[in-house]
Amino acid sequence: MTASIFPTIPGTRITARALLLGDRLDLAGLERSDVLSTAPLAFRAGQEGFVALFRYGVAVLVGLTPLEEDEVIRGLRQRTSGEFARHEEEAAIIELSPDKDDQIPPGGPIYIKSLSTERLIVIADALSKSTVLAHDEREAAAFFDVVEPFARHLAEQGRRPGGRREILKHVGNALLVRQRISGRVAVEEKPDVLWDRPDLERLYARLEDEYELKERAAALHGKLEVIGDTAQALTDLIDTERSLRLELIIVLLIVFEIFISFYQMFSGRLGH
Repeated sequence: MTASIFPTIPGTRITARALLLGDRLDLAGLERSDVLSTAPLAFRAGQEGFVALFRYGVAVLVGLTPLEEDEVIRGLRQRTSGEFARHEEEAAIIELSPDKDDQIPPGGPIYIKSLSTERLIVIADALSKSTVLAHDEREAAAFFDVVEPFARHLAEQGRRPGGRREILKHVGNALLVRQRISGRVAVEEKPDVLWDRPDLERLYARLEDEYELKERAAALHGKLEVIGDTAQALTDLIDTERSLRLELIIVLLIVFEIFISFYQMFSGRLGH
C-alpha cells in the first residue's frame, strides 16, 4: 500500500461515494499492476481517483469526476450479478487535516490526518456497509408494507384473503427478502486492513458510530426474524388448510363408502 495517493495539501477535500450496483460483483481477473489492496480490491482510477470494490455488490468511488465515475460503473456492468435498477448511494466528504486526530464531527466532513490508502479503505468499508444496510432496510420495509393488509384482514375477518396462489406468493417473497438480506449482513466483521494497522481502529469505531452500523444491523436482524416467522406462519396456514381439506375428503369418502354398503345391503334384500 502507498502512503498517500492524493495531494497532501492541508484542507484538501475529496468526495467518496458508495454505490450498491447489484447482488454480487465478480472480481475475478481484475487484478492489476497498480492494485493498492486485494481485500477489498482497490486501485487507482481517473486522474487522481481511487476505487474500492466489494464482492457483495458495492463500488466505492473516491475523488473521481462524474465522467470518471460513469466510466468505472460502465466497466463493472458486465461483472454485476442481479443489477439493481436503482443504485443505493452513500456519500461523504473527506478532508485532509494533519493537525487533528481522525474524527467525524456532527454534520461535518470526515477529518483524517493523511489521505493514505489504508484510511481510505477503512472509510470505504464503512460506507459500503451503510449502503447495503440502507438497501436491505428498504427491502424489509417494502415486505412489511405488502404483508400488513394481509395480516389485518386475517385478524379482522378470521380467514385469509385471496387464494392459495396469493399466499404462496407471500411466502416466496418473505423467503427471498430474508435470503437477500441475511446473505449480505456482515456488519460485525471489521476490515482486513485493521490487522496490519491497529492504529486505525479508532477511526473505524468512529465511523461505526457515525453511520450506526451495529444498531442498524441489530434492528435488521430483528426484522429478519419477523420475516422468517411470517413465512413460517403463512406456510403453517397453507398446511393447516390442506390438512383440513384432506380430512374432509376422507370423511366424505367414508360416508360415501357407508352409503354404498347400505345400498348394496338394501338391494340384496329386495332381490330375495
